[in-house]
Amino acid sequence: MEDAIRKADVLIEALPYIQQFGRRPVVIKFGGSAMESDAILDDVLEDIVFLAAVGIRPIVVHGGGPQISRAMQQAGLEPRFVRGHRVTDAPTLRLVVKVLTEQVSAELVRRIEAHGGRARAAFRDGQSPLRARKKVGTRMADGATARVDLGFVGEVRDVDAEAVLPPAGEGLISVLPPVGQDAAGQLYNVNADTAAGAVAAAVQAEKIVFLSNVHGIMSDPDDENSLLSSISEPEVEQLVSRGIIAGGMLPKVSACLTALDSGVRKAHIIDGRLPHSLLLEIFTDEGVGTQILKPRS
Repeated sequence: MEDAIRKADVLIEALPYIQQFGRRPVVIKFGGSAMESDAILDDVLEDIVFLAAVGIRPIVVHGGGPQISRAMQQAGLEPRFVRGHRVTDAPTLRLVVKVLTEQVSAELVRRIEAHGGRARAAFRDGQSPLRARKKVGTRMADGATARVDLGFVGEVRDVDAEAVLPPAGEGLISVLPPVGQDAAGQLYNVNADTAAGAVAAAVQAEKIVFLSNVHGIMSDPDDENSLLSSISEPEVEQLVSRGIIAGGMLPKVSACLTALDSGVRKAHIIDGRLPHSLLLEIFTDEGVGTQILKPRS
């Protein structure tokens, strides 16, 4: 009986959040590391199916870096990176698009449906809702910034929100790979974090949630007990300038700020390895990661 009462208490705690977020879009981004473990992946997808079941409109933006690197190795292609961007020539682009759309997106749709959910791939018939343009890369050379040709690496300039946003009331989950397309139909490999931020801004999402392999933003990156459960945009910018937020956390934080500046109410960075971290962050008072907020005016 006590166990049943505790379960009821959890549902009651979640009720105001379900009422508040019902029919609102929530963008969830997770990458290749989360998809490396079937157990973690199924846990995340089960949470997402729950969100759709209670009326929230989930949009999943996924990566696939490890899967792409393995496929490149099998094809005899050598991965090359410049400042975190995978240099993408024509053969690599063909492989990237195939892995992200025909393998990763398709597998996510299949697994969501296996959990009793309904899903659709937002990249369909060779068409992407991410409108992109070629990205100009840079690197330091002889103490100066030099331009680098990254090949078919793009940056999102616009999003077809109607093609991405699941219809209200249908319990549908939209699954989107980070593949952009320009007006001429050319496809581009784009950063999944920045793509998620652009999507959240375009659909005016209630929240954007990044599933990471860390608990969130730490005031001391070497001390997990220094987790910042809530932080404002100016405080984030200070941590970036001091070098405390660095490396792979930078594009996530940048995407969070882009979304907030475009009207998204809250951005979250959480540890996707923690069971049901997505539900705990969204539907409980304390949460389990870091939420980033605009400063109060």
